[in-house]
Amino acid sequence: MIRIRLAWLDALRGYAAAVVALFHLSPTLIGLDRHLAIYRHFDFGRYGVLLFFLVSGYVIPMSLERHGSLRRFWIGRIFRIYPGYLLAVAIGLLLAATGWQRLHDTLRTNTLASLLGHATMLQDLLGLRGVVRPFWTLTYEMVFYLIVAGLFAWRRQRDSAWWAGGLALVVLSIGPLLPSGLFASGPDDRRLTSAALAVLLAASLIAYLSGRHAAARAAGLIGLAAILLPLLNGQPTRYATPGSSSGAIVLVAVLFAGTVIYRLQHRQLRPLLGALVLALVLTALGINQWLLDGTQLVRNCTVAAAVAGTFAIAFLLRNRTVPGLLSWLGVVSYSVYLLHMPVLSVVSHLLRGHPTAIGAAFLVATPAVAWAAYHLVERPGQELGRRVQKYLDTRLRQDTPVTVTATEGGTPSTGSFGMQRESV
Repeated sequence: MIRIRLAWLDALRGYAAAVVALFHLSPTLIGLDRHLAIYRHFDFGRYGVLLFFLVSGYVIPMSLERHGSLRRFWIGRIFRIYPGYLLAVAIGLLLAATGWQRLHDTLRTNTLASLLGHATMLQDLLGLRGVVRPFWTLTYEMVFYLIVAGLFAWRRQRDSAWWAGGLALVVLSIGPLLPSGLFASGPDDRRLTSAALAVLLAASLIAYLSGRHAAARAAGLIGLAAILLPLLNGQPTRYATPGSSSGAIVLVAVLFAGTVIYRLQHRQLRPLLGALVLALVLTALGINQWLLDGTQLVRNCTVAAAVAGTFAIAFLLRNRTVPGLLSWLGVVSYSVYLLHMPVLSVVSHLLRGHPTAIGAAFLVATPAVAWAAYHLVERPGQELGRRVQKYLDTRLRQDTPVTVTATEGGTPSTGSFGMQRESV
């Protein structure tokens, strides 16, 4: 039953990774004009990314409650995401050195800020491009981890619906008025901001690992303050991805929407409140850009509807047997997501002028490279994380346990930590 309950999430991740990879292959395979003609009406790349965000929002509270402690959660996250991430950085730099991939100018002109931004995964909210372009989404994943850890540290995890709904209301009410780059609009500001963020995140991690309740709560305040980055610094340069602070905030709202779905499923949230919050997030997702400049209404609304529909279908089929290919793709989806662009760079260089051959090689090489990366880097990294976790648990004081204390928007429920453990 455990695997069945997780298999639908693996399948959704695998599907989302495939959609993003095919979106980036599309200009080569069908031509830029046809790609743009489709893009004007539907953004497949954004569609895939938002599915990833919903899955992350659903899974992260489950992960926290499964680990039972913030220390174990952070060790698990670090050794889950950084090994594959560092591999992608290394491959991206190697391809740049050989001339097969071009590094963005911000990596050369803002070297220190880029280095620190990549170390913290917050480069996109510093207005900097990643060594590998899809890295930008990891910025929002990291912001979400920080906020959620802060909520758990202060025993406010039951407030996730208010975060999702509140952020959506910010987008709908004052989104166009938010500053785009309060902290890092110039090179000196970016260096200072990136250094400050690196220090704060390092201090927070040490505090969480210590197992001390007071230290964890202090780190939690820093984590909660991470919302200020997308709120006030969502577009410090034209190289940031969301287009505005309003666009950045709506991405965080989507992540919290995944948590709302999780809470609804486990009866930790009043259904009416949950439905209202999800409707607000979908509305903000659909009309955010239109509120800013009167554009992209059709494209963003169709994407919002497709994301909601796809997740709903997957959720309704969650107890069915999942196709093996989708389940397998889900297992290697992180490596597919990180490495498909370097793979595309390589096959495009080797098979230049032959789009069909590039497409065929890409479809074969991407899952093969992802499989190798998963078995040679990701899994060993996770195993190392488990050993580090056991070592710290024996050497350091007992960590403060994570619990679920109440139903959001209501009274305490049966959704206890013990019950949640059964769902994972």
